[in-house]
Amino acid sequence: MSDPTTRPGVGKPRTGDTPTDHPADHPAGSPTGQPGGSRGERSIGRLGDRKRARLDELARATADQGGVSLYRDALRRLRRNPVAIVGFVIVGLFVLVALFAPLIAPHDPVQRFDELTRDLTVDSIPGATAGHPFGSDPLGRDFLSRMIHGSRQTLFVGVLATLIGLTLGVLLGAVAGAFGGWVDVVLMRLTDVMLALPSLLLAITLVAMASRSSQWTVIFAVAIVSVPIFARLLRGSMLAQRESDHVLAARALGVKERNIVLRHMLPNSLTAVIVQATLTFAVAILDAAALSFLGLGDPDINRAEWGLMLGVDGQRYFEVRPELAYYPALAIIVVALGFTLLGEAMREAIDPKNRR
Repeated sequence: MSDPTTRPGVGKPRTGDTPTDHPADHPAGSPTGQPGGSRGERSIGRLGDRKRARLDELARATADQGGVSLYRDALRRLRRNPVAIVGFVIVGLFVLVALFAPLIAPHDPVQRFDELTRDLTVDSIPGATAGHPFGSDPLGRDFLSRMIHGSRQTLFVGVLATLIGLTLGVLLGAVAGAFGGWVDVVLMRLTDVMLALPSLLLAITLVAMASRSSQWTVIFAVAIVSVPIFARLLRGSMLAQRESDHVLAARALGVKERNIVLRHMLPNSLTAVIVQATLTFAVAILDAAALSFLGLGDPDINRAEWGLMLGVDGQRYFEVRPELAYYPALAIIVVALGFTLLGEAMREAIDPKNRR
């Protein structure tokens, strides 16, 4: 019996059995070069061409604009955000009034006027008169002038308390985030203890521990309350930065750990902390006013401060002249609202996760 491979016709393809004998099976643009491709492949090809054209168009537009940085994009979003505009207007007016209080105030805030003291009684405090739009305080001083100068005192306490708390918080958070290990555990447990107490209760405790209450005890108490907030926020940001690509690349290149922390991790982690400082400023104003209202602030009655005016004058003479409480309370609420609106708008503009 002969081998099948040697028999005539065995192993040779018959005419018409190979794909080359069927032109209809080859789409247009196939390797055989024969026409007649499927409709689905042609539509996919056109879709891919449109996508490539769109990507090229976007690339050219971005190249023409030179790119947009994160902070420039955030500033553009703030300009278009009505909440940010309202907050900026309130904060701007407050800062201007505080800085130029001696020029804006019509009178000396500690001066007593005869036309006001003449009408002072136990059951009557003069209201608005010519030259005194907000009337008198219980000692015959111009109340409008004291309100204007009180903005300067409120700004001073809020700025110092926020800066001190920010500095200490950044220091603790940077150390915990940079070293990790037992250092991180000890510092974070300390901040947990501070965060477990209500902020106002902790501030009252710190002021009560002082031998004599003053303006500086209020500032330091409010500052200490905000330290754990900044510390935990910065520590979390720095822990996220430790595993980022640019930090790993710097370690691979042999950059010293100190330079990595100061030049790479810390600068990229401060954005969220700065935004939080704006929100903390509003809390500092409220806490400082609350301490003064409770009688734990500066005992000097000649000092114009909204919390002190609300507590000493407004509470004592509320039934006689309630405006003595209304004006400083409204000022505290509006200023705190302005900083809160501005801080929330900044957080939304900078952090993509908070955008609506």
